[in-house]
Amino acid sequence: MSTAHTAALSGPSRVDTATGIPNGKLGMWVFLASEVMFFTGLIAAYVVLRISNPAWPGSHGHLSVPIGTMNTLILICSSTTIVMALAAAQRGAIQAVRGWLLATAALGSCFLVIKGFEYSAKFAHDIFPKTNIFWSCYFTLTGFHGLHVLGGILFNLWVLRYTASPAMWASRRNRLELAGLYWHFVDIVWIFLFPLLYLF
Repeated sequence: MSTAHTAALSGPSRVDTATGIPNGKLGMWVFLASEVMFFTGLIAAYVVLRISNPAWPGSHGHLSVPIGTMNTLILICSSTTIVMALAAAQRGAIQAVRGWLLATAALGSCFLVIKGFEYSAKFAHDIFPKTNIFWSCYFTLTGFHGLHVLGGILFNLWVLRYTASPAMWASRRNRLELAGLYWHFVDIVWIFLFPLLYLF
């Protein structure tokens, strides 16, 4: 592989801007800041409702801690695979980038499938958002998080299509770093949701 070809497949090039930060990365940080405020509001509302309700209904044994733990491990593994994709991009290993991106998308899909089975089990037991305040909070928090996981999967697949052409990858390889930032955010949100909903 030529030096030029390797450079086209390697990590993002330096972009000089007024802030010293590439515009895409700055935009992603601003977007993530708004998402942090969004989930902070939801989680804070859940905590306030729980503290102010002495007879908090809880899940009454309908949430499986092992399944929640499995989903947590899946997302932790997906954070590792997206990091491996970034490392492969820096080495110029385009095939490895594809593989790790596909692995990240696959793990995210596994998370959603498991969550779908969880939802189905709740519905089979006549548990819906209207059942009580806990389940209203549960479906709201996990539902919005699931939508963000889906968005992250689509983002990763969008980046994956750029690896089909070295020329396209050379001009858009910085998208991989943005996808990684978003994916880590999605994983961190679940790290907060899992103990709040499943353990306490």
